[in-house]
Amino acid sequence: MATDPGTRAGTPTMDAASLYREEVYTDRAVGTLRVLVPVTASGAPDPSRATVYTGEAQLMTNVGPLPISFDIPASTLAEAVAKYAEAAKDGVARTMQELSDLRRQASSSILIPQAGALPPGGPLGGGGKIQLP
Repeated sequence: MATDPGTRAGTPTMDAASLYREEVYTDRAVGTLRVLVPVTASGAPDPSRATVYTGEAQLMTNVGPLPISFDIPASTLAEAVAKYAEAAKDGVARTMQELSDLRRQASSSILIPQAGALPPGGPLGGGGKIQLP
């Protein structure tokens, strides 16, 4: 082998200073809260970093459920639960805006055939005796 697999560019490595323990809470009706508790490399709580609260929900569409994830600005689990509804509304609004932007971009894209992609005589095949210079 030419290079050691551990030294190849693009080898994923975890940052021991940025570890979190994930806890999942749900009411089994509306949504899910993911709590990311910062921990040290030994697994002990790291009080020097803030806990991250993330909400998750699903928006039903005509092609199936669309997962939505959103951050909840909170300092406790109780506060995150209380702020879930407002953060979910903001997350849904942001997702709808992103979908609208994607639709607009898709409808305004122009397809240009690559050189040599058209058959001789034009797109319909041609073959007539009249030739344009």
